[in-house]
Formats: sequence, structure tokens, C-alpha cells
Amino acid sequence: MKKFGIVAKKDETSIQIEQIVKEKLTEKGWVYDKKNPQLVLCIGGDGTFLYAVHKYLDIIDNCSFLAIHTGTLGFFTDYTIDEVDECIFDVVNKDPIIRSVPLLKIVCENEAYYAVNEMRIENVVRTQLLDVKIDGVLFETFRGTGMCVSTQSGSTAYNRSLKGAVIEEGLNLLQLHEITGIHHQKYRSLGVPYIMDPHRKIEFFSDNFHDAILCYDQKHLLLDHAKKVEVSLSDKKVHFAKYRNINYLERLRDLY
Repeated sequence: MKKFGIVAKKDETSIQIEQIVKEKLTEKGWVYDKKNPQLVLCIGGDGTFLYAVHKYLDIIDNCSFLAIHTGTLGFFTDYTIDEVDECIFDVVNKDPIIRSVPLLKIVCENEAYYAVNEMRIENVVRTQLLDVKIDGVLFETFRGTGMCVSTQSGSTAYNRSLKGAVIEEGLNLLQLHEITGIHHQKYRSLGVPYIMDPHRKIEFFSDNFHDAILCYDQKHLLLDHAKKVEVSLSDKKVHFAKYRNINYLERLRDLY
């Protein structure tokens, strides 16, 4: 018995596709189980996919994800709105290749949070002062709006808008990048993206995180009372169910 769940964007088109997918998979003997699915079909765009991952974070090791694009951005999607029948055929008749990607783990005040794309410390109210340590070694003191740490998957997301590097699929690396750093005769930090080994641990310290926000994927929380934020790659992984081989260069070209 194969179980599936669906997470759909709340627009008319995505809801219609959701009903079609649910009916056709059920007709083929699949069982709809939104609590413990083996396969999660995400219908929408990349935001819907990220929402689905966070929704199923507690069972992330036991399910895989497949996305159908009906939204505005679909880098994580393998099928378009015109390929729903092909998607259903592939799911029913093919064995997928599972591609697993580690999540970011963010620890703040003894609470752990997870992200597919990136985490950011941002302060748009005042200049944020951050001591940055990597593997316990003081790397730099940063002054500016904030810092971003992205995964390979997230290199094409917020990181790219910061003029960070796009990292080839399959390279599980971390990327550290500044958000509007202050650079002049008195204050200086690296100022360019730093791509690093996936086993590194990054720590951000500040005596004053007041007005700063920790953003992770589409979620956020206030950092007013924090003293440290720790970031590393997690043992938790998101599993992509790949029924077709889409060249990464083609995906990148078509998206941008």
C-alpha cells in the first residue's frame, strides 16, 4: 500500500489540480494519508514546497517530496501544470530516484530550527554588530544589516539576490554571505561570499540582538533576548522523489 499526501497553494488553479491528483492516484490504488504520507505532492511553487517540508518536518526521514508547478517560481518543481497526467503516470508506474539534501540546523536559545534554503540574521532598524566564529575560531567582526548562510539548494534563492554564488547540484556546501556590510577605513569584513566545507559550524555572537530577526526559509522569529545563533548542516534531510532526469543547467537557464 502506497500512501500520499498533498500540500497545495490556496488558489483556484492549484486546488483544482489537487483534486485531480487525489482522484487519479486513489483510482490507481494509492491511499490518501495526510498525516503519514510516503510521498508528498506539492502543488504550487517553491513557497508551497518549503511550506510542505516544514509541515512534515517531524516525519521528514520517512517521506519524499514531488512538486508540480502552478506558481510564480518553480526551481524545486519537476512538472508543470500541463504535465499533470505525465506526473501521475510516472508516480504510478516508475520507481523514483531519491535525491537527499541536508537541512540547515539553526540553534538559538536552546531551540533548534531547520531550513531548506537559508537562514538570515537581519536588522533593518539599526546596524547589527556580529562576532562570527567558524569552528570556534573568531573569523571576523561584522557590522551591517546582517548575515546569510545558505545551502546548495538555497544558493539560487535569497543568496542569489545578494549576488552570492550559485552552487552546482550535488555539492553539499555552506555559503556565508553578508547583507549590506559596512566597509570603510575603520570597519572591515570579508565582503564577499565564503563557500565552505559542509562540516563547518558557524556561530554569530552579539551583546545586542534587539530589533534583529532570525529568518529561516519563509519563517521568522525575533532575536531580542538572544546572545548567540549557531548554524550547521543537519543530519535531517529532505528527500526528493525524482521520476525524470532534468539537467541542472537547463533548470537554471529556464528559471533565470
